[in-house]
Amino acid sequence: MGCGLSQLAAKFAFFPPTPPTYQIKKKEGGAFPLPHADDNSLDVLLIDTKRGNKIVAFYLRNPYARLTLLYSHGNAADLGQLYDLFVQLKVNLRVNLIGYDYSGYGASTGKPSESNTYADIEAVYQCLQTEYGVSQEDLILYGQSVGSGPTLHLAAKLPRLRGVVLHSAILSGLRVLCHVNCAFCFDIYRNMQNINKVQVVKCPVLVIHGTEDDVVNWLHGDGLWKLAREPYEPLWIKGGGHCNLELYPDYIRHLWRFIHEMENMNTKLRLKRIRQCLNLKPKSSTRHRCCRFRLWRPRCPTCFTPTCIKVRFCSIKCSMGGGCWKYCCPLQCCWKPSSRCCSTKCSTSCCFRWQCCCCCCGQTSIGMNGKHEG
Repeated sequence: MGCGLSQLAAKFAFFPPTPPTYQIKKKEGGAFPLPHADDNSLDVLLIDTKRGNKIVAFYLRNPYARLTLLYSHGNAADLGQLYDLFVQLKVNLRVNLIGYDYSGYGASTGKPSESNTYADIEAVYQCLQTEYGVSQEDLILYGQSVGSGPTLHLAAKLPRLRGVVLHSAILSGLRVLCHVNCAFCFDIYRNMQNINKVQVVKCPVLVIHGTEDDVVNWLHGDGLWKLAREPYEPLWIKGGGHCNLELYPDYIRHLWRFIHEMENMNTKLRLKRIRQCLNLKPKSSTRHRCCRFRLWRPRCPTCFTPTCIKVRFCSIKCSMGGGCWKYCCPLQCCWKPSSRCCSTKCSTSCCFRWQCCCCCCGQTSIGMNGKHEG
C-alpha cells in the first residue's frame, strides 16, 4: 500500500519538461549536446547509476577554480534550460561546475522517483572522484527546490564536505502543500526528510530563499537554517519568488562571498566556527601539576564520575614545597595527599596517594591512576 502511494505521489511531485529542451548526439570519444555543441569547456557525461539508469551530466571547467560545485536543479527543468546559468556561475564564482538531470529528466533514462534521485547524485559524486579527482574537501553541494532532497542526502554522508547551498529548499514534499509536523508513508523525501538530515550535516550551510515564494513558503528555508548544525549567514531576498532569485544582484554577491570564504577555510577556522555555533570555549593547553607529577583527577567514590568534582587550591603544602590541590565534590568528600611514599627508593621526588578523609566514603583510597585500591 505504501509503495503504491509513493508511486502515486511521485507522479504529482516530479514534472520533467516534455519534450526535453536538448538532445545528445554521440560521436567518437564522447558526446555533445544540441544546441550547445561549440563549448570547449563543456564535458557531456553519460553516467550509469546503481539502479540501472543512465543519466546525463554537464561538467563545465574553469581553469582558475579551486572548488567544484555539484548542482541539483529544481522541478520542471532540465540541463538545456540551465546551461546559461551554469556558465554564469562558473565564471562569476570561479568554480568548476557539474549539473545533472535526474532519471526521467532531459535525456536521462528511467523514471523520476525519490530513490532514483539518491542514486543519481551518488553516481555523479563517484564520477567526480574517479574522472576528475575531486575529493569531498573540495566540493560544495548546491540544491534548488526539489534538488535539496538529494543534496542533503549526499551531504549527510560526507563528513569532510566543504559546504552546502540550499536554494528555495523544502522541509519535505508534503510540507510544501500543507503545514504538518508528522511524516506519512507517501511523503516525498520522507526517508531523509530535510528537516532531519540538515541537522547532521557537518559543514557550513547557506540558505537562500525569497520572501514572496508562492511555491515553497519562506518558512521552509527559515526552518532549515535554524536547524542547521553550522549555519552560514542566510540570504532572504525581499520580494523574491521561487524561480527568479538569480535575477537579484544580492544573489550572486552573497553566493560569491560564501564560495570565497569556503576557499580560504582551513581546519582550524572550521573548528573555531563550530565552537562558536555550539557556544563552546576552547580547551586550555595548560595542565595542573603538583610536585612535577601529572595529577589524574580522582573520581567521586559515590557516583564514580569525574564531572561532579570541583577543583580548588588549598593551603596544604607538600614535601617538595609546592602547592597541592584539594578536590571537593558536592557530597563533601575531600581528597588530600598522603605523605606515605609509594616507593622505597624515592630520594629526589615524592609521590602521593590520594586518600579520602570523609567518613561517608568508607576511607577508600584512590591511586594516582584514578582507580580504586580498596
